Amino acid sequence: MIICKTIAEVLFFKQSLTEKKRTIGFVPTMGALHKGHLSLIEASKKQCGTTVCSIFVNPTQFNDKNDLARYPRTPQADIKLLEEAACDMLFMPSIEEIYPQPDTRVFSFAPIDEVLDGLHRPGHFNGVAQVVSTLFDIVQPHQAFFGLKDFQQVLIIQALVKQLHLPVQIVPCPILREPDGLAMSSRNALLNTEERKAAALIPKLMQEAKELSKAMPLAEIEKKLIEKVKKEPLLNPEYLLFCDAQTLQPVNDIINKKVICLIAVYSGKIRLIDNIVLS
Repeated sequence: MIICKTIAEVLFFKQSLTEKKRTIGFVPTMGALHKGHLSLIEASKKQCGTTVCSIFVNPTQFNDKNDLARYPRTPQADIKLLEEAACDMLFMPSIEEIYPQPDTRVFSFAPIDEVLDGLHRPGHFNGVAQVVSTLFDIVQPHQAFFGLKDFQQVLIIQALVKQLHLPVQIVPCPILREPDGLAMSSRNALLNTEERKAAALIPKLMQEAKELSKAMPLAEIEKKLIEKVKKEPLLNPEYLLFCDAQTLQPVNDIINKKVICLIAVYSGKIRLIDNIVLS
């Protein structure tokens, strides 16, 4: 695996690929890699001639400086995992390499960036759009692979590609879960034993939401499940909503539309998200 730390190194690497006419699959990450990330690498390797991964903890998408400071960083372990997964190239730029000047671009993806994480994390998706568009410009992939745990982010990036007319196909990939059902996330490593145990309630709530949606009004389910979260001392709910899976606007029923239930919960100080498609 080739490790590049500068844009110039990436461009030099890409030149040989262009000569060989190899398709490029891209997996952008913030590191602290786990099996979920590796499943994206695997998907890319199945579909593309060359697989590129990036590791960059993007400061512009953190609206909480404490969250940025505590975000897990495990570069040596990440490199080993990517080598074992036979990734072809890893791009590990510095902040100065990605942002030689402050990125002042402002994006709008209304209405999908105005709800859920867009509402509770002001500026988050603008930062995501800044860094992803920059990485796409550098790597110029044919396909880019993203996990559906961050469902809203996938929709935002699809909108970004359309808005900027970028020649890259976004490939959404299934959520990978721990044995108890918790969605795999780099943030899981920050949970202590009791917080981790409490977080196991989250996927159970998603399954319950799907079952109850067959017989109970969605608004009643939201209230019922939020109350369950509040009864767990270590958990603090931010939102649990049923939304149209295309627009992310809240819905009251699942008739003639694809509906998704999305949740954001704090276990201790660590924010976790999950979702489940109902129909």
